Amino acid sequence: MQIDLTHSNTLKPSKLPTLIGLDRAGIAEALVKAGMEEKPAKMRGKQIYRWLYNQGVTDFSQMTNLGKELRTNLVEQFDLSRPEIVERLVSSDGTRKYLIRFAPGVEAEAVFIPGVGRSGALCVSSQVGCTLNCTFCHTGSQALVRNLTTAEIIGQLLVARDDLEEWPTPSVGRKITNIVFMGMGEPLYNLPSVLSAIDILSDGEGISISRRRITVSTSGIVSQMHELGESGQSMLAISLHAVNDELRNELVPINKKWPLTDLLQACRDYPGASNARRITFEYVMLKGINDSAAEAKQLVRLLAGIPAKINLIPFNPWPGAPYECSSWNKIEAFAEIVNKAGYASPIRTPRGRDIYAACGQLKSTSVKRRASEKLQERLQK
Repeated sequence: MQIDLTHSNTLKPSKLPTLIGLDRAGIAEALVKAGMEEKPAKMRGKQIYRWLYNQGVTDFSQMTNLGKELRTNLVEQFDLSRPEIVERLVSSDGTRKYLIRFAPGVEAEAVFIPGVGRSGALCVSSQVGCTLNCTFCHTGSQALVRNLTTAEIIGQLLVARDDLEEWPTPSVGRKITNIVFMGMGEPLYNLPSVLSAIDILSDGEGISISRRRITVSTSGIVSQMHELGESGQSMLAISLHAVNDELRNELVPINKKWPLTDLLQACRDYPGASNARRITFEYVMLKGINDSAAEAKQLVRLLAGIPAKINLIPFNPWPGAPYECSSWNKIEAFAEIVNKAGYASPIRTPRGRDIYAACGQLKSTSVKRRASEKLQERLQK
């Protein structure tokens, strides 16, 4: 494990409104509110949009196709600063984890995983903390602070690209080719911000990541799934982990509200689902809990008629976790049953375990840090 804070951008918080997180129309509207006439605002909005999301600039002075007087005025009215990287950890396998501060007490983690998808994936958070209390997930043990805004979701991608020196948006040789909403929080409990972020992430004039390379993972918020598919047109992943309601109620408590029958029907009805756009079912392998041959066969029966692939995830331990990872032989035997039934079932290679960046391990280290700081303060009194 390597700890590296040399790239931390400890910027002072600004009281000015930000243009980050706005689309072209949103930027134009902000310019009009700041006093610009509507027609030039629309043109300038397009130019600023490209500077923000294609070129990655952080200063209006870099926007050379805007007049000097306009640039000076924009500096006085809007903020372009990134959220603050509080901590940057680099794993022995190249995975990078960022603890990002958006506001005092509002911190979340994002993870860059090289060698995923075409080149590398950025795992982004949609909330600070979580309300779902999934028992195998470290994030579930952190209380929800709040939803992240569109600007804060996009900000995670911007700071990662800054760190990877990936500006302007490259057409070839990218390091970040995929976005996965698999970080902290339940994305479908923050759907408006997630959908707005997907629109910006996928725009060909800016960040330009295909919607087919953007995956949103949900624990099963059935009421929001159709809108995600209809409006977001992203790939869908389901945090499944059990093949019967009794066990899933324990592992994924939201199952008590939307049981497997409802969840799987919503998957069958998911807009755009096909063999070319398969739904991913995530299944964490827990020793003696959900890893039997009988459960593998039941999983195959449950998914009948759904264009699906199954990601088998070796459980990633965290301090105080109540589970152990299934043995490798068990995982391979489970995968063989699923594969023989015609489903792709790759076994996910754990990445970033040494920096607690692997699936299910994310939890703001700021929570632990604040507790430690409070203890030190008490000792000094």
